[in-house]
Amino acid sequence: MKSYICFFTVFVSAVSFLPNSICSQNTVEFIPFGNMNQWVTREIKESSIIGGKTKQLFEIGPVQTISGADAYENLGGSPWGTSNVLAKVAGITKTNTSVFPEKRGEGFSARMDTRMESVKVMGLVDITVLAAGSVFLGTVHEPIKGTKNPNKMLGMGIPFTKKPSAIQYDYKVQMSDRKNRIKATGFGKQTEVQGIDYPATILTLQKRWEDSNGNIFAKRVGTMVVYYDETTGWNDNATYEILYGDITAHPAYKADRMALGVDERYALNSKGESVEIKEIGWADDNEEPTHLILQFTSSNGGAYIGSPGNSFWIDNVKLIY
Repeated sequence: MKSYICFFTVFVSAVSFLPNSICSQNTVEFIPFGNMNQWVTREIKESSIIGGKTKQLFEIGPVQTISGADAYENLGGSPWGTSNVLAKVAGITKTNTSVFPEKRGEGFSARMDTRMESVKVMGLVDITVLAAGSVFLGTVHEPIKGTKNPNKMLGMGIPFTKKPSAIQYDYKVQMSDRKNRIKATGFGKQTEVQGIDYPATILTLQKRWEDSNGNIFAKRVGTMVVYYDETTGWNDNATYEILYGDITAHPAYKADRMALGVDERYALNSKGESVEIKEIGWADDNEEPTHLILQFTSSNGGAYIGSPGNSFWIDNVKLIY
């Protein structure tokens, strides 16, 4: 999964910093559960062949504990999915946890880690993958049954018809000291990928529709992408403008991270099938969105690519109008 702000130098893409004095003149609304203070704890016993330990997975939603190796669906109206997943591969129940609630003041923040995850059973399965921490608006189609095409297992985006001017949140970053990234897909040897691994925030507003064959198409209505390149403590109320319409001539445009279709995204069609969202053009300035994609991730390089040691914290996620 390609997993994609201002008192110091950072990489800023499709965004202009808005001073808090400007934001204070506008309406600020929390995304539901965006204060990161409510978490579901899932207790799942892994298969005895890999140790049989009970592991905890954390989801953003109304506070409760759920026991059992059952597929998770968003609870209590929470719009958030995470990269924490239940997998059942070759009859083996395995979990991955790369997103955690972390105490902050009187509440919590969300911490996303990039880490290696392994499952090894002699003669049956031997898989090591790189797992990035990710928090996003959408759902996960559990249980995960393999490492092939992980993006198809994610339903990215939620229905949304407003046009906010900016996004605002608190953040903290810990950068790995690796100069290059690792690619570990679970098959074959690990390889090195040139380039630093950047935690990132990706926001896109889309106008979607479905044809008679169940294909989903979209126009890009709004765009905001931020990459982080420095370790930093907490920065509160970081605020970033959302740019609308065709932004290819905008000074902040970066084709490698903002072009149409640069991220492979999937959604369920009316038949209940997970299909790729095909971005086919830029919306006119006056067009309204139908969906909001928002993703925070500890690694920007794509599925199974990143640098262990990267961590990204977010809190108090809001939209400004």
